[in-house]
Amino acid sequence: MNTIAIAPEMDSLKARLKATWMAGDYDLFSRYMEPEARAFYERLDIPARCQLLDVACGSGQLALWAARDGVNVTGVDIAVNSIRRANARAKAEGLKARFLEADAEDLPFEDGSFDVVTSLIGAMFAPRPERVARELLRVCSPGGTIAMANWTPKGFVGQMFTAISKFIAPSGMPSPVLWGEPDVVRERLGHGVFSLTLKRSHYLMSYPFPPAEVVTFFQQYYGPMNRAFASLDESAAKELREELEALWSAHNRGGDELTVVAAEYLEVIATRA
Repeated sequence: MNTIAIAPEMDSLKARLKATWMAGDYDLFSRYMEPEARAFYERLDIPARCQLLDVACGSGQLALWAARDGVNVTGVDIAVNSIRRANARAKAEGLKARFLEADAEDLPFEDGSFDVVTSLIGAMFAPRPERVARELLRVCSPGGTIAMANWTPKGFVGQMFTAISKFIAPSGMPSPVLWGEPDVVRERLGHGVFSLTLKRSHYLMSYPFPPAEVVTFFQQYYGPMNRAFASLDESAAKELREELEALWSAHNRGGDELTVVAAEYLEVIATRA
């Protein structure tokens, strides 16, 4: 178990990040993401009864699939409301899964506690990636698997974050989408693994409503987008909305009434040394 002292300025940043991820309704938001979460999980071919840790687990969109297959699941997230919802979902289904409030930079587990450590579009958002990498490696058992899915800078979500950053001042933390760059991942994880497979893939984001309504959906339920719009005056909010609607429309494969966008991510599969 590792305990990391936090400087006052980092403590303030983490408080803001926690508030951001608790804004909106991530459980509702993530339900549209679950089919691809299941596809990512199934590609890992995880045996039943092994110990799996899902880092930045949200309300359990990957972890609950594993628990349904008999995997011993632990999920952690900084957003307390997501953890409560994940535990409620597991209890309702009678699943063997536990969900805890915890920080990806300071995981409350002993060294080598888990056979598989996953993070689906989650740990990439922690402000100190080198500490995240150290913790993912530390809690994974030798010969175990570390699996991540991380948005890429040039993919659709990377472009969406770029649009938002024009209106919101940078936080001072490294860009989360650097976790989507193969060379960066090799630098962060390579020293602790004996195999590392990196593959660009696409996360199909599908909504039964048109792009303009998708932007409204994100504004209401996705924490970072919710907080971004809340921080803007009326003119800037209108400009951001127009830019996001244009971005979603330009990438939409679903026609006039549906929205289907393929968002690129980097699939990271590592074997712990």
